[in-house]
Amino acid sequence: MNVGLVSEDRELLNLCREVLADISDNTWNVAPANGDSDSQIADLWLWDYVPGQALPETLFSQPSRHLFLVHRQDLNDFRALVGTSDIHVLLKPAIRATLTAFLSAAADQINQSSPGASLRADRDEILQCLIQANLKLQEYDQDRTTFLARAVHDFRAPLTALSGYCGLLLAEPVGPLTESQREVLSRMLKSTKRLSRMAAAMFQLSVGRHVKRRPDLQRGDIGECLEQALHEITPFADDKAIDIRTDIAPSPHPLFFEPGQIEQVLINILDNACKFAPRGGVIELSGYPYFWDRRKTQSSIPPAAERRVRNLAAPTAYRIDISDSGNAIQAEHLEQIFEEYTTYSGGRDRSGGGLGLAIARMIVNQHEGHVWAENTEGGPMFSIVLPFSKPDTALVQERIPRTA
Repeated sequence: MNVGLVSEDRELLNLCREVLADISDNTWNVAPANGDSDSQIADLWLWDYVPGQALPETLFSQPSRHLFLVHRQDLNDFRALVGTSDIHVLLKPAIRATLTAFLSAAADQINQSSPGASLRADRDEILQCLIQANLKLQEYDQDRTTFLARAVHDFRAPLTALSGYCGLLLAEPVGPLTESQREVLSRMLKSTKRLSRMAAAMFQLSVGRHVKRRPDLQRGDIGECLEQALHEITPFADDKAIDIRTDIAPSPHPLFFEPGQIEQVLINILDNACKFAPRGGVIELSGYPYFWDRRKTQSSIPPAAERRVRNLAAPTAYRIDISDSGNAIQAEHLEQIFEEYTTYSGGRDRSGGGLGLAIARMIVNQHEGHVWAENTEGGPMFSIVLPFSKPDTALVQERIPRTA
């Protein structure tokens, strides 16, 4: 089966490929299309709608074979344009869970041969009711997200002020501190920093789905990012007497990334490791060149098929592994823990509020990399891969030393 995607959004193309690979055992082929010349070969059309876009001729005769992604502000105009409620619509930006549900239903509808026209009509009517209900839920969800983003934005200001005042008192410009006072202020500072990171993650997750953002790529030193992330996380590790061991190999090729964003990824994963490693436990961090074939990678799963002996294939990426001596993650949840606000019941819920890992995946995806989790003999391990390939030079800012 063929899916024609009328869109210039490469992230949407990758998302569709991942979703359809999960739900249809790779029997669906997703390819970019212009909506005109390829109209006879696509079994299902996915339209990234923009105002002024021409509608397909088969829209009203075969509405079930078309799915439109529409911005909330364009929804009323789109409804007036099509003049019917039978068109399948999802709000932008596409959420993995919603897109999975609708593409799965569309795949079943196309593949399934129903015994009678009456049964097909009843099924289609029920599906249409569900689509309309889901669309209304998406509108409410976007309203909730907008409110949350505004609230968290206002919440971050007093947290930043509180953190600054704690740091000011610890510097003792207003007078000396006793040892007990210093300890209390240090704990307050750590707590406010943790809350600030959580607030920043919630804000970025809230607006990240609605604002297309390209990272400010620079030629950077991954070792400096790792060092800064370890500096940020060391106080939390010291509180639990956790031993952090590092083995970082230099990158043989330049890496292009946004330093602050990659630092945030490393901090989130290290913070997760500190949270679930036992008192007196161990966190191991390693970095090394790695061969990675991104074409074979789907979702947040280990790229097992891509593992090769290093001397047989030149490395194409840099890989960072962060493992801890905590309890294993249940196999069925290794993928889910990267979803927003995901939790699951168990001995210890490693997903927390689902913020740190979700924001880590979003940032890594923006850098065209890959992040996943797996269980090892020593405990859970989270891995990040960043490609060596140099991006579009128009998006890269080289750091040029100043000369006199």
